[in-house]
Amino acid sequence: MALLLGVDTGGTYTDAVLIRDDREVIATAKALTTRHDLAIGIGGAVEAVLRQSGAPPREIAMASLSTTLATNALVEGQGGRAGLVYIGFRERDLEGHGLREALGRDPALVIAGGHTHAGSEARALDLDALGAWLESDLGVSGFAVAAQFATRNPAHELAAMEMIREKTGRPVSCSHQLSARLNGPKRALTALLNARLIGMIARLIDKAESTLKGFGIEAPLMVVRGDGALISATQARERPIETILSGPAASIVGASWMTGADHALVSDIGGTTTDVALLRDGKPLIDPAGARVGPWRTMVEAVAMRTTGLGGDSEVHVNEAGLAGGITLGPRRVVPVSLMALEAPALVEKVLEEQLRSDTPGEHDAHFVRAVPGLEADGLHERERALLERIGPEVHPVQVVLRTRMDMASLGRLVARGLVQMSGVTPSDASHVLGFQDVWDSQSAEKALSLLARKRTGAGTRVAEGPEAMARMILDQLTHQTGLALLESAFAEEEESFGLPAAELARHVLMQRGLGGHHGLVRLETGLNLPVIGLGASAATYYPAVGARLGCAVELPPHAGVANAIGAVVGRVNIRRRGTVTSPVEGCYRVHLAGGPQDHGDAEAALAALQTFLEAEARAGALAAGAGEIHVTATREVTMAQAEAREVFLEATIIVEASGRPRITG
Repeated sequence: MALLLGVDTGGTYTDAVLIRDDREVIATAKALTTRHDLAIGIGGAVEAVLRQSGAPPREIAMASLSTTLATNALVEGQGGRAGLVYIGFRERDLEGHGLREALGRDPALVIAGGHTHAGSEARALDLDALGAWLESDLGVSGFAVAAQFATRNPAHELAAMEMIREKTGRPVSCSHQLSARLNGPKRALTALLNARLIGMIARLIDKAESTLKGFGIEAPLMVVRGDGALISATQARERPIETILSGPAASIVGASWMTGADHALVSDIGGTTTDVALLRDGKPLIDPAGARVGPWRTMVEAVAMRTTGLGGDSEVHVNEAGLAGGITLGPRRVVPVSLMALEAPALVEKVLEEQLRSDTPGEHDAHFVRAVPGLEADGLHERERALLERIGPEVHPVQVVLRTRMDMASLGRLVARGLVQMSGVTPSDASHVLGFQDVWDSQSAEKALSLLARKRTGAGTRVAEGPEAMARMILDQLTHQTGLALLESAFAEEEESFGLPAAELARHVLMQRGLGGHHGLVRLETGLNLPVIGLGASAATYYPAVGARLGCAVELPPHAGVANAIGAVVGRVNIRRRGTVTSPVEGCYRVHLAGGPQDHGDAEAALAALQTFLEAEARAGALAAGAGEIHVTATREVTMAQAEAREVFLEATIIVEASGRPRITG
């Protein structure tokens, strides 16, 4: 009998499961995710499942980790500070695919170099400019390098990487190593995000490995990729961008394993995000355009999923403008007041009482702040550094640490870097007020919601009459926004049939009126025409109302709260490699390899050479990822054209997949 350990580190909770022989869940547990020291949360969850099961640690044959940390970091705009080297492009190309917006205040260098579509050098690489730039005080934790047509010839990216490593010792993410597809700006964005995530994911993996060894678990650690496949911890350290949507992808795999569902929408609500994906023929769909997380469309192959900044710990915003007022949720995650009160009970209770005694609602009522210790704070401006030092690791009410209006902008930047955590009212607090949850401090939640309820709309009326009414308003809004996320995902599969964007269709007045069963002169009835599988610790609390709103069946599996951890151990290793053959001139067939272009005089010889190379790479990658009994498949896509009554070879793409279940110890 093989025991498999699955661990999922989310924004709020760390989950652990033990599964016997890929068939039976024998223990599950949750512990709070401790961002300042992830080992505490991981250790708490693992210790609990070992205690429940009574299983000796040495009998665990495989351990696997899924995580929402990379996804949450990108949704919330967090991550390390990274420098971008952009080779062979123009300055205005930084605008492509939101690259300029993604850079923010991080440094970027645009220099001469790059190659042509055929892989020939377009201009010489300006290493002098790169060397001078690296001598300046950049204050970055890593670098991203993207060169024009690097997937046709990576020579300039490799040369830049060598110089950066030699001069700085910092990790470097090359765009051609993350995707074999064309589209330089999109590859650059992917490399930039990868560089930002390296430190975060490396810390998580280090903590996980050391924690498991501390329990006497010697099994190798696997990590879930964004398409639900498993890779080795070493591979995840090098390519952390591939772990975006890792947690959500694992939950889809777990949902399929638990329910055996053939056709359904899977919706996983966590602390930070709601992730929705479609199961078709029992398998999650892969997004052909690359994973989208928050505002970013990457070139990472991942489950086709819509990620929305909506979760149990989403910040509640009161709209005080306009006559009607109202609230919205997210996209930023904050620490629930009821949870922060467990950490600093005396201070939180004292501050909330003082705010309630005040005659005038304050801008920062029920908001607290603390610094996250142990993180690099490179590249901060003087004002930001001073504010970070003023906050320190202790919990403070926000109004105490803000001395000027400019401090508010500085605080926002510190939160975006992940250096500071905010606390405020969330749906989790509302659930405590209404008695749906009782694991944290319900009294502090009630006081915080009382502060929110007394805020005034533009008409001068209270937002809500008391904490219970405020709590119901928050959960009604959660139901509404969750319904929109599900409808958008469903409409995204049928956009071509309607001719309108999915978001517009979901919000259309006729759609929304139909959900309420409008029966006037016109009868409108709308809803979802497939079941929803609700996952996440809070799904049982929130999703029955969502099903009633959308008029669909909702299935809540017995272990829905730990679906991510289940999916982490029931998945397969699947390594995919892609390569291209072009024909720059008639009679020349060019294979684009990692070591540079290779020319052949015959098309079939070129295709065979490429396939042999890709199969070897994929098999080696699968072995390195820990797969056993590897199965290799290859597909070819050849583009031909008609010219003077004969077919002419234009281009061919070969995709090779090597897959297998992970090898287990013992």
